[in-house]
Amino acid sequence: MSEENGSAKARFQIHAIVEVVLLLVLVAYMALAQSRMVGDDFSFTVVGAALMVLVTYWTLNTLRDGLEVIAVRIARSKH
Repeated sequence: MSEENGSAKARFQIHAIVEVVLLLVLVAYMALAQSRMVGDDFSFTVVGAALMVLVTYWTLNTLRDGLEVIAVRIARSKH
């Protein structure tokens, strides 16, 4: 059980770090996009949409890992 907690916690920490990096990249993209019109440059818009999809997917993955860490702690405390 302690191995599960350690691996879940380590995975959650790594995912949280990647989450912060992705959010910083998204903020930088939004700063660049301020002066552009949506759809004006199709490739720029596609990159932004893909980045938003990636951030959303990664956020949901990170939340799942966080819930897993909580579940392992609760299961461990019951034993």
